[in-house]
Amino acid sequence: MRTMLLFTGLLTMQMLSQAATAEVDPARQNELLYFIKHDCGSCHGMTLKGGLGPALLPETLSGKPKDFLVTTIMDGRKNTAMPPWKTMLSKDDAIWITEQLQNGSVLPTELANNRQNEAKQSGTKQ
Repeated sequence: MRTMLLFTGLLTMQMLSQAATAEVDPARQNELLYFIKHDCGSCHGMTLKGGLGPALLPETLSGKPKDFLVTTIMDGRKNTAMPPWKTMLSKDDAIWITEQLQNGSVLPTELANNRQNEAKQSGTKQ
């Protein structure tokens, strides 16, 4: 009986953990990575090490509850420069962004790489 309760508890925790992970298709993921680098980066620094807004690095975000960060993205922060993004992002988008930031998984996007290559070919800076 005790083993069954332990198994049920572990299974429930695993299901909750999986439910909290956002399902975002690869094309949207690329758009969101571009959003992080450019929209978030305009206040939090292009390298996300801080600027007008605080750093968005794993070491500064890993201890914060995911729900708090998702709510911050969706609703903004009162009396600060942090705007609400709920008109542009879904909740799944915000969850995915939070997971990427907390895990340190924000890499250059295909779109950003293409723009850099185009700029090099045309001789302009981006």
